[in-house]
Parts: sequence; structure tokens; C-alpha cells
Amino acid sequence: MFDEESREISDTIGRLLKEANAKSVYLVDKDGQLIASSGETSNIDSTSLASLTAGNIAATGGLAKLIGEKEFSILFHEGEKDNIHISIAGERVILVVIFDERSSLGLVRLRVKKANEALTRCIENILKKMSSGKAKENLLEEISDEDIEKLFQ
Repeated sequence: MFDEESREISDTIGRLLKEANAKSVYLVDKDGQLIASSGETSNIDSTSLASLTAGNIAATGGLAKLIGEKEFSILFHEGEKDNIHISIAGERVILVVIFDERSSLGLVRLRVKKANEALTRCIENILKKMSSGKAKENLLEEISDEDIEKLFQ
């Protein structure tokens, strides 16, 4: 990922955390890899959360196809103390918001919609850079002669 987009993603999910009054926010790719997180994340196994979230999206995608839908872009799970709001951003990543009674589903949905727009733009920028060859240029710029020497020592 590029530095500029990485900062933009971190800023976006940090802002979502505050504006939605959520406990934590995670950004996951559809393969189940954690991209970024913010908030109270130390008490959650983020690797498991990421892979289970991707599996949840895949399973509900199968359900959607059964009834003639492309996919369900928003999922909501309500628990006794905590709730999980899951949405797809930019058709490529999954935004997970964990919240409790300090927030409401309406507020989370409103703030997620705004965050999804910013994340979609960011993902589009990343894809443009990758397709234009800037990814290769940046990778080569990041690897120095010193890094190569360390590899072979």
C-alpha cells in the first residue's frame, strides 16, 4: 500500500470511530486479511475477526445469489452488550464497526456511509496507481542498497 493512502485509511477509520462513538473499527480485505484497525482492539483476536468477517461476507454472498441479489452490502449482528455492523466499501474491502449502547445503529449507519465514500475513493486511487505502474516504482524506491546487503548477510 502507498503511504498517502495508508494515512488516509487510518484517518478515515479513526474519524469513523469517534463520530460513530464506536468501540473499534476494522478494515479487512475480502480474502480475510486485516488492513487497518482503530479503537479498543487489544482484547480482540484481529486475525480471527478478519477471516471470520470475510467468511461471513462470502456466506451471505451465497445467500444473496440464491435470491437473485448480487450481494448484501450491509450486515448487522446484535448481541447482548456489543453489536457488529459490517459493510462492503469499494467492492473490495470490508468495514467492521463494533459498538455498544453508547451508540445507535442509526448513527453507525450514517457515519459508515460517509466513511465508505472516502474509503472507496482511496481504494480507487490505489488501483489507479497500481495499474499505472507507480506500485513498481514505489517498491523499487523503498528498497535501498543497504536493505539488499542486509538480506545477504
